[in-house]
Amino acid sequence: MLKAQPEPARAMVHGSLLFVVLALLCLPWADLSVTAVEPWTELTRLGGGLLTPTPPELTTLVSAVANTLAFALQGVALGAVLGLLLAAGYRRGGIRRLAAGMRAVHELFWALLFIQLLGLSALAGVLAIALPYAGTFAKIFGELFEEADPAPEQALQPGLGWLSRLWYLQLPLCWRQMATYTGYRLECGIRSSAVLGFIGLPTLGYHLESLLRQGYYDEAASFFYALVLIIATLKWWLRARLVPLYLLAALWWLPPLASLNWALMGRFFTEDIVPAPLHSGNWAGLWPWLQGLWVQQIGPGLFNTLVLALLALVVTALLALLWFPLISRRFGNGLTRTGSHGWLVLMRSLPEYLLAFIGMLLLGPGMLPAIAALSLHNGAIIAHLLGHHLNTLSLREDAPKGLNLYCFEVLPRLYRAFMAYSLYRFENLIRETAILGMLGIPTLGFFIDSAFSEFRFDRAMLLLLVCAGLNMLVDSLARRLRRRLHLSSRAEML
Repeated sequence: MLKAQPEPARAMVHGSLLFVVLALLCLPWADLSVTAVEPWTELTRLGGGLLTPTPPELTTLVSAVANTLAFALQGVALGAVLGLLLAAGYRRGGIRRLAAGMRAVHELFWALLFIQLLGLSALAGVLAIALPYAGTFAKIFGELFEEADPAPEQALQPGLGWLSRLWYLQLPLCWRQMATYTGYRLECGIRSSAVLGFIGLPTLGYHLESLLRQGYYDEAASFFYALVLIIATLKWWLRARLVPLYLLAALWWLPPLASLNWALMGRFFTEDIVPAPLHSGNWAGLWPWLQGLWVQQIGPGLFNTLVLALLALVVTALLALLWFPLISRRFGNGLTRTGSHGWLVLMRSLPEYLLAFIGMLLLGPGMLPAIAALSLHNGAIIAHLLGHHLNTLSLREDAPKGLNLYCFEVLPRLYRAFMAYSLYRFENLIRETAILGMLGIPTLGFFIDSAFSEFRFDRAMLLLLVCAGLNMLVDSLARRLRRRLHLSSRAEML
């Protein structure tokens, strides 16, 4: 027994070194150049705009904020209901695979698909958030039901229906954890809703994209601060008893409606997404078509997606390890803790897509702004969680101080949690890396966006399936690695 204890720790160290080595091997293929002519001048202008914001028309700002919240509230609510229904049968392999497929496709990709079918409508935005979130809710709720106390279920009479089991058994046992996670998912939904503005839906992101691209940083600052304020104050304005009122207000403000063209939708599913060679019955041309798509788009897209995600993972881990002591009472003072906490809240509140967009305006197109955006956001999330873990640790009376405390007492005790959070965030990094291709980086998202822009829906659907398959594969591998390293699956709720 004594010899078995070091094995998980040794495996975690080996796992960490493996990711570092893979990231180093990726460096020769990473485009880390700065192509902007005067990045410091642009950064100065951005800083000046943030310090001296110009208030927009009040009606414009209020409308953008209301639209952002309406999309998020409706999308998360619908996703939670669908996810709950899927979670009731999550023990079935078919349900698990369906949920995995739904959450494997990013909200922006769902939005691109629904916009083709429903136009720039409220329903397209709500469904784009609801479907991937339903897959996530199904996974979290289903695992909560599986891990609940089995005694009450054993006491029930056999043959009880799934609806009765859900209502009288599973919900009462898991309600508190489900409510907590739904609140966190709403925070994610607000970020997703804002990002939908970058493809035309009237949220805060729509105004941010337009103003930032034109260099009107002072005007963009107001919308920027509005987004941060909404998320930073979520724990104060989100109250369970007010949620029904919020939902009614969201439905009144932004009814999820769309004009349905059934002929267009039928053509989309029966003709547009059918591979081009098959339109004329040329089955022999299907294989060359697939080969060409693999060589020109799928292969390079997969490679660049993995390169960017691995590099971002290592930088994320380094930032998290540097930042998490700064918000703990074990290190620093009240001033440094307050400043560090504010920084982490800011970085957690901003979507990676928005951060990458700003980075590319400052540094030019390339992987460097994307790595910075992914690492800042995800590093802040992990640092926030580890900092709270650190505040709950009980240290011995003769514990060392400063760097010795961090290296020899704190880090060894928190490394398991650090690895669990990092592996879970890696799954998210793969999803986010794919969509950053819409900003010009040749990841899978770049080719998916190009296919939609060129109305080549057959290519777009195949690329979406490849992207979903990659996410599902990484999700499965990360889950197996967590089990092998004996890491808690509770990281998935954060």
